[in-house]
Amino acid sequence: MASENLLLTGRPGVGKTTLVRRVVQRLGRPAGGFYTRELRQHGRRIGFEIETLAGETAILAHVDIRSRYRVGRYGVDVEALERVGVPAVRNALQQGWLVVIDEIGKMELYSGAFKAAVLEALDSPIPVLATITQSRHPWAERIKRRADVAIIEVTRENRDALVEVLARRLMA
Repeated sequence: MASENLLLTGRPGVGKTTLVRRVVQRLGRPAGGFYTRELRQHGRRIGFEIETLAGETAILAHVDIRSRYRVGRYGVDVEALERVGVPAVRNALQQGWLVVIDEIGKMELYSGAFKAAVLEALDSPIPVLATITQSRHPWAERIKRRADVAIIEVTRENRDALVEVLARRLMA
């Protein structure tokens, strides 16, 4: 039987990553994969970092990165994602742990290796807890239409109550 794959979506800054972290803590079961975090300097966002659940970090995107891959004012370091984030997802799969992918978004979708790892995770019998861009992106839209995923919209109003709801679904 296929696992339940929960994909959280919602407006930027609504608390999707915090919700994922809280659910992982609440479950108390082994998990692997990665989170994304804003990098700020003097109160201004300057980039994004990925952090694996094992604590390894890499700069995913930054205003100072020169790259042919860009999202807004950020240069995207696809190699950093493939060096740190992709192996974290694959390791969680190999271990049979809950797979955490934060996030399936424009920056990450520049990487073919990342897209392959997402598909491996979703196709596996292991549950996936991920965040996915709310904006329309052809590849992300195909993922959202899969029969084996549940799309859950996170809002400021429901994010606290969702911790218990998601934890229960992932424990079932």
